[in-house]
Amino acid sequence: MSLLKHRTGPRLPTSATGALMAVASMSTIQLGLALSVPLVDQLGALGATGLRLAWAGLLLLALIRPRLRDFAGRDLVACTMLGAVSAGMMVFFMLAVTRLPLGTASALEFLGPLAVSLYGPGRGRKRWTAMAAIGVVALTEPWRGGIDAAGAGFALAAAACWAAYILLTQRVGDSVTGLNGLAVSMPVAGLIGLLVAAPSDLEHATWKLLGAMLGLAALGAVLPFALEFLALRRLTTSAFGTLMSLEPAIALLAGLLVLGQIPDLAPAVGVAFVVTAGIGATHTGARPTPPTPEPHDARTSTTVSSTPS
Repeated sequence: MSLLKHRTGPRLPTSATGALMAVASMSTIQLGLALSVPLVDQLGALGATGLRLAWAGLLLLALIRPRLRDFAGRDLVACTMLGAVSAGMMVFFMLAVTRLPLGTASALEFLGPLAVSLYGPGRGRKRWTAMAAIGVVALTEPWRGGIDAAGAGFALAAAACWAAYILLTQRVGDSVTGLNGLAVSMPVAGLIGLLVAAPSDLEHATWKLLGAMLGLAALGAVLPFALEFLALRRLTTSAFGTLMSLEPAIALLAGLLVLGQIPDLAPAVGVAFVVTAGIGATHTGARPTPPTPEPHDARTSTTVSSTPS
């Protein structure tokens, strides 16, 4: 035992581990989105999103198998709200990318995490946030005009949902053991996604398309959402919000490699700014003591529910 302990290398700092999880999450979700865009022609934006969310919810239910009786009432409410904003974030963003380049839509959506990062204390945090904002403006190129108004509106709605998602994810992750909170919130998102899609958007679904959406659900929903849950247990919400500045850059790269969307010079400069801001955020973003939620069992739930508030 002592020999094994001696050979064990130094562990990564908490903030670095959280940052790596966040970057992996952003990479998988943007790759999943880029691969989903060609399917929109066959299923529609709402149909593709609804199926992906529904598959993700079913996968998490099968893998995690949460028991509702183990949840406190307030935690179930928080999980339901998280599911609703998760669905809104995915639906609005998919509607945006049907009208805007992937990098531009992601840059506008990043305004949500940017707003969250502004609440972080200290001048250093504000410096990284300002740098990220400059990078997003360069990525968006508002001075060129001609941006699709509806697409921009959908991206901004996704931004508002993303801000709420960050805050609720940390709230649920701190109070619910493991990934049980995600296993409750994602089926809620899937149900909302299917209701929004409606049968008319899914009438062209084939077994081949259903299989493709199952793979995209695992890659672009289950894996990234799980990674973000774990990352937010290690990072402050403000640091996480600033770190999300990397997502427009990752989206730009995904758009280039998968969709052939070639960026101009200004977006390339914007990538450099947001990457620098993301790196800076990881050095100041560790949470002092990541909380370890106490598991609820049937006896605990009974005790809590029988205690007058």
